[in-house]
Amino acid sequence: MTDRLLREQDMSDQRVAIITGASQGIGAGLVAAYREIGYAVVANSRSIQSGDDPKVAAVPGDISDPATAERIVKTALDRFGRIDTLVNNAGIFVAKPFTDYTPEDYKNVLNINVGGFFYLTQQVIEPMLRQGGGHIVNITTTLVESARSDIPSVLASVSKGGLAAATKSLAIEYADRGIRVNAVAPGMIATPLQGGATPEQLAQYHPMKKAGTVEDVAHGVIYLERAPLVTGEFLHIDGGQSAGR
Repeated sequence: MTDRLLREQDMSDQRVAIITGASQGIGAGLVAAYREIGYAVVANSRSIQSGDDPKVAAVPGDISDPATAERIVKTALDRFGRIDTLVNNAGIFVAKPFTDYTPEDYKNVLNINVGGFFYLTQQVIEPMLRQGGGHIVNITTTLVESARSDIPSVLASVSKGGLAAATKSLAIEYADRGIRVNAVAPGMIATPLQGGATPEQLAQYHPMKKAGTVEDVAHGVIYLERAPLVTGEFLHIDGGQSAGR
């Protein structure tokens, strides 16, 4: 068999995941988790840089820009030949009393949390359909369903709540065409984005009295990846926060 045919065979067998918000925290953990199960990864964030792993393609850019979505998908197809999974992880959280939100806050949150999801998810649907299926995972927040008076989060509810609703709608729209769509709703996860809060402080928000870790979220996403009959599902990784107090 020629070298070219060997490369084409290798490309066709290689599963590929796109992960946004991939430079730190949950996103970086997801890149590692998908590599661990043998996937090639196209990783996006504004500041992401290429590393030494030839199976990780870094695509820097603002996910709220449709041109970034186009570059991400083109990179996946040109370099690896297919797209099996999209994890819409990128997002921002602005905690303010409702009347303190500015027009700029509203624009930024909606553009990244909703726009980024919209543009990139549209772009991956066609290649997934061509290859016979795929998997989309939306990272939301448990605050969408379990609001707290001490964490004002209206813009998170508007934006991530929109993704939650879209998850079920997309799951049904593409259920008979091989594309599964699920959501993961983390609680208080110990990441650099928590503003310096300690795991002990974060643990107080969970009935289990444990803060979540990046690995907890990654395990949940990989579970969904390996659950072929699961679609339209919301997996809460929040130490019981969504169940009540």
